[in-house]
Amino acid sequence: MQNPRLASRYAKSLIDLAVERNELEAVHSDILLLQSILRTNPDVAVLLKSPVIKADKKIKIMGAILDGKISAMTSGFIRLLANKGREGVLTEITAAFEQQYNILKGITHVKLTSATPLEPALLNLIREKVETTAGRKIELETAVNANLIGGFVLETGNELFDASVLRDLKDIKKQFLKNIYVSDIR
Repeated sequence: MQNPRLASRYAKSLIDLAVERNELEAVHSDILLLQSILRTNPDVAVLLKSPVIKADKKIKIMGAILDGKISAMTSGFIRLLANKGREGVLTEITAAFEQQYNILKGITHVKLTSATPLEPALLNLIREKVETTAGRKIELETAVNANLIGGFVLETGNELFDASVLRDLKDIKKQFLKNIYVSDIR
């Protein structure tokens, strides 16, 4: 993130306005759509950061992409960014908005990495267990890492719970490298 303070301020302003006008959920879904577009189409992100393309052209292009898909408030926000020359920071603003939205709604982001893809029923069970343990709603992101061999790794904020076979094997390797039992035999 090139300018987190700037992105955070714009995101905060958008959240405050959306709450004031009772449109927070609509704006949140618009932001999710924008994040998806910027993530899947890197050309759009490059277009927004380009100093060669004028702001009015960027507004027209973004209008063509998003016409009828986002609320008037989000559309006006994007026009405001372009008019102020801040459209290149839109990716960072959407990330800051998502972060602030989660804090406002009391949602914790949790990443679950497993050795194989998990079934939806098991994911729902894990989600419920983590929500009851944490005492708040969670947003569960899943990933697959075959190197774990088995088990899972659960990450939330600055906490990590590693219940993988890979960690167990590393622990055993450390014990063998220390060789604490040889000194007891002699």
